[in-house]
Amino acid sequence: MTITIARSHPVYDVQEVESAQERARALNSPELEAFYENMLAMGGDRFVTTPSSPEAFDPLYEDCPNFGEVLDDLARYLGLALAGGASVNVMPVLLLGDPGVGKTHFGKRLATALGTEFEFISMNALSAGFVITGSSSSWRGAKCGKVAERLVRGKFANPVVLLDEVEKATGSTQSDPLAALYQLLEPETSRAFHDEFIDVDLDASQVFWVLTANSLEGIPPALLSRMAVYEVPSPTREQAAGIAKRIYAGLLRELKLKKLDADLPENVLDKMSEISPREMRKALLDGMGFAVAAGRTSLVPEDIRLKADGGKRRIGF
Repeated sequence: MTITIARSHPVYDVQEVESAQERARALNSPELEAFYENMLAMGGDRFVTTPSSPEAFDPLYEDCPNFGEVLDDLARYLGLALAGGASVNVMPVLLLGDPGVGKTHFGKRLATALGTEFEFISMNALSAGFVITGSSSSWRGAKCGKVAERLVRGKFANPVVLLDEVEKATGSTQSDPLAALYQLLEPETSRAFHDEFIDVDLDASQVFWVLTANSLEGIPPALLSRMAVYEVPSPTREQAAGIAKRIYAGLLRELKLKKLDADLPENVLDKMSEISPREMRKALLDGMGFAVAAGRTSLVPEDIRLKADGGKRRIGF
């Protein structure tokens, strides 16, 4: 049996927050004062979670079978952490692969396996770094960035933060959305991450960074050197069939359907393997509805009605 081990880790200094709150009063900034009040009420410590065994990743091998290389490395790093009694220490992970291979789904499932929280940040056409670093409290409508918000309002110092489509981030001479990552992706410098809004240093060194990209084009080499890059293939037909089986079994439990057979026929699995698991759920729901309406206990290939996509085969999440 795998359990989650948790220990506390200081994310910010409460005395620094008190000093910042005094400055906010002088600036007559009620919104900022309220944010500091929340920080003081929450306290500066957060949990860092560590699964008690590499077996915590076993469900991911089944649910995300095309991520075996990543999971092998993570399981090994977790084993090292457990042997030394430390937290899991890994480089930021860049998942490189075509759209739909399951990168975001993997990030969510990874957070569940680690027993921590998940934060999604879309970098597609992100034109300002303040989404990550926050904006100055002197600006109208200013607020903290998503990293600070997760660390301050959340319960954990080691959330999984997924930066989606990082190669599509755009910027200007005034605001480079990738600039903050040079600090955040380095363990030493991330210990004093400065959010522009709250003006208090945060320890972001425990954050588990997962970045996704469809290609390496557009990602600066200096940023790539801070990450472990994994090329994620599309699931094979056999792997996709296994995913379809698990989705179908989950739907049977969820809908409490006892009139349908527990297993999908092979010819239905063959058809399901042509689409993404994201589409599988709806396709199976519709197919189950057609089968029940027809008074059958088993699905047939005709129940799975696929959308036309120009003949392009899409596999993934």
